Amino acid sequence: MTNIQMVDLRGQYHHIKAEIDKAIIDVVESSAFINGPAVKQFAENLAKYLNVKHVIPCANGTDALQIALMALGLEPGDEVITPSFSYIAAAETIAILRLKPVFIDSDLDTFNLNLDSLKKAITPKTKAIIPVHLFGQVCDMKPILEISEQYGIPVIEDTAQAIGADYTFPDGKKKKAGTMGDIGTTSFFPSKNLGCYGDGGAIFTNDDTLAEKLRMIANHGSKVRYYHEIVGMNSRLDSIQAAILDVKLKYLDQYIQARRNAAEQYNTLLKEVSDVITPYQAPYSYHVFHQYTLRLKKENNHEVQKRMAEKNIPTMIYYPVVGHKQNMFSSHHDVHLPVAEQLQKEVLSLPMHTELTTDSIKYIVDNLKTAL
Repeated sequence: MTNIQMVDLRGQYHHIKAEIDKAIIDVVESSAFINGPAVKQFAENLAKYLNVKHVIPCANGTDALQIALMALGLEPGDEVITPSFSYIAAAETIAILRLKPVFIDSDLDTFNLNLDSLKKAITPKTKAIIPVHLFGQVCDMKPILEISEQYGIPVIEDTAQAIGADYTFPDGKKKKAGTMGDIGTTSFFPSKNLGCYGDGGAIFTNDDTLAEKLRMIANHGSKVRYYHEIVGMNSRLDSIQAAILDVKLKYLDQYIQARRNAAEQYNTLLKEVSDVITPYQAPYSYHVFHQYTLRLKKENNHEVQKRMAEKNIPTMIYYPVVGHKQNMFSSHHDVHLPVAEQLQKEVLSLPMHTELTTDSIKYIVDNLKTAL
């Protein structure tokens, strides 16, 4: 078995090549490269898919988080709560705006934020909560929204890894990740479940007032060209990327099912392997498996990764250094978050993408067993 990839974007492209090529050529022929009809069409179609009132495309997922925080009108020194075991973008954006990141711990099973840790972190200075739907699994949003309502704290959902995932409320009502808080954000980085062929992102909201402000911030603080009402930034999704995303959006549910099928095959083959803990699927979450992330009970994850690499099998460790231990946040190094610090030593993500075959999955698992 050769050419095992962490993500197979080329294989995915070749399945929809004709549609993608036409979409790109249509934009080039129109020459409407910035804020063209393709951007508006994609935003409308994504809004329908998510069942959300407003989708504001932007340049990337980090910009989406920054624009969302700017729209809330926070002041320097205000506290924003976010999990430490996550990609650095949320915490970095908080710091860029001279806000104070407050790192909280994770749940050992779901990898998402720990509710008790969230409750303990709230102070009079807390002005926003950023739950990150990690690896494709939705955070338990009902209690998060109850905390938000109780304290009057806005919620910005980071759904960069979980677009298309569903959350089921106790009454059976379902909502898409990113559509439950005050604002949702996402990334269209190529490896995401819905990814473009460059950089891209979007912001979601059901609040008309917030939507207008988000649009203005993403467009130099302007509603009318050359008239700038508030301080904003330049963050646009270009028309070619929007056209690509509009094609891929039609296949998103199919892609999610392919990932879930691959995860089920991994689970079956790893069921009797006592040294690993397979991904937990919370009953309230429809997991879309942006990553298939194991916990290793005994082995060092870096050592197992090295052994797998020797067999030309890629794996990833998300995240080898948690947020509060990063050099950029040296003032937080005395914070102790036991689960986050445990996870950074245990997690290992196996190849996960829409083109995985049964033979490839078996080969990966056989070699993982040997590596363990």
